[in-house]
Amino acid sequence: ASRHKVHPNQVSTWKRQAVDGLGEVFSNGADRAVRDHEEEVHDLHAKIGQLTVERDFLARGLKR
Repeated sequence: ASRHKVHPNQVSTWKRQAVDGLGEVFSNGADRAVRDHEEEVHDLHAKIGQLTVERDFLARGLKR
């Protein structure tokens, strides 16, 4: 602190803020990845449903 002419209390405050904020920094990336994955799974399930309906519709048309 003295080498950079910063009060020791300020250094302690910055350190506490950094330690408190580290959990958010790393968890946000993981949370975002999980959300992205869940969204992709949801979209793929919707696409599977759409393709199933189309297939069934076309199969009924061929039977006529």
